[in-house]
Amino acid sequence: MKLVNRVITRLSVVLFIIFTIWATMFYFIIIDEINDETDDALEDYSDHIIQRFLAGEQLPAKDNGTNNTYYIIEVKPEYATVNKQISYSEDMMYLESKNEYEPARVYKAIFRNKDNRYFELTVAIPTIEKADLQLTILWWTVGIYLLLMLAIIIINAWIISGNFKPLYRLLEWLKHYEIDKQIPPLNNPTRTTEFAELNKAILQSADRNNEIYEQQKNFIGNASHELQTPLAVCLNRLEMLTEDESLTDKQMEEIEKVRRTLNQTVKLNKILLLLSKIENGQIPEPEDVNINVLIADLLESYRDVFDYKSIEVSIRETDTLHLNMNRGLASAMFSNLLKNAFIHTTTGGRIEIEIQSDWFVISNTSSVEAPLPADKIFERFYKGNNSEGNSGLGLSLVASIAKLYDYVISYNYLTKKSMHSFSVAVKPSPRKG
Repeated sequence: MKLVNRVITRLSVVLFIIFTIWATMFYFIIIDEINDETDDALEDYSDHIIQRFLAGEQLPAKDNGTNNTYYIIEVKPEYATVNKQISYSEDMMYLESKNEYEPARVYKAIFRNKDNRYFELTVAIPTIEKADLQLTILWWTVGIYLLLMLAIIIINAWIISGNFKPLYRLLEWLKHYEIDKQIPPLNNPTRTTEFAELNKAILQSADRNNEIYEQQKNFIGNASHELQTPLAVCLNRLEMLTEDESLTDKQMEEIEKVRRTLNQTVKLNKILLLLSKIENGQIPEPEDVNINVLIADLLESYRDVFDYKSIEVSIRETDTLHLNMNRGLASAMFSNLLKNAFIHTTTGGRIEIEIQSDWFVISNTSSVEAPLPADKIFERFYKGNNSEGNSGLGLSLVASIAKLYDYVISYNYLTKKSMHSFSVAVKPSPRKG
């Protein structure tokens, strides 16, 4: 969820709770005020009737056009003593003008005259109009507060979105930033202190990352280059040492182990040096490379090792694949794909190769019958479950070469065949196996 949407959602929840409490309190305060006014009117009206009754004056007409009604009855002293002198209640009253009962607010007052006789005055006011008024107030209260909350949310969303524009521009800039390329200009003017400091910190971090990345590339390239000579010297000395007839079989065996280790180190060093050249753009001119012919040559070279593990290799060519790239890099990319398939294919397994005009795919069986972590297999020094004879740089080299020429390298697990599949697509739309 976007930051603006998250803020607006939380703001809406808080506003809804606050406005609900506020509107409820407002509604009941208004209703309580209406009831107080009704009770005050009843009390004033009853006082007026009692005064006229005690003074012996003519009482107001019961049918005065207001639907108000009253009556006075004489009660016993015991009744007057037990009951409250003044009471309010909600009851049904009979309207003579309408000849029907309606809900009413009832006021009762007990008083006595100068002869110590007790009377009870009952005054009632119909509450139908008050109920309508309460319902109207309720709907207006709900409507007004909903409109108010909606207006506040819209205004806040507009203000927040405008204030977050520098953040969105910065995120868009970060999407196009790549550590191995020139830092793009950051056009993100803002008067907000925090965003200005964030822009500055991001640019400083990008500069440091690029500087460290360049230093790392230079170190790897220089170190790999400098290691070539001493490694070659060590191998030559081991070759000379093996010609010594005085060496025992045990000594010869140990020398052979050291020689194999040095050969593996030489291969690793060459791959690191090639990666360094690719990253530094030190690549010879490209040429047209027929991948069908290249694969045929590589398969012929690997025939003995495939036969050694009884690996069945099948190739399906529906068209000729031509790539415009450096021939040495093409050989390195596809030979590493073949080598990777060989290393991870168990004895008696099979390798399937498919070549089309814009597509190359190589699939192999493996002891691992489950998808590999697609986000890690192209990382440097990732070896998976099989590390024997594997430097962990082959697929990383393949990915670097593919990126150099804008090819798409992808991995897919073929569930129906239980095969791991690697594909190279000329167009940026790799197919799914």
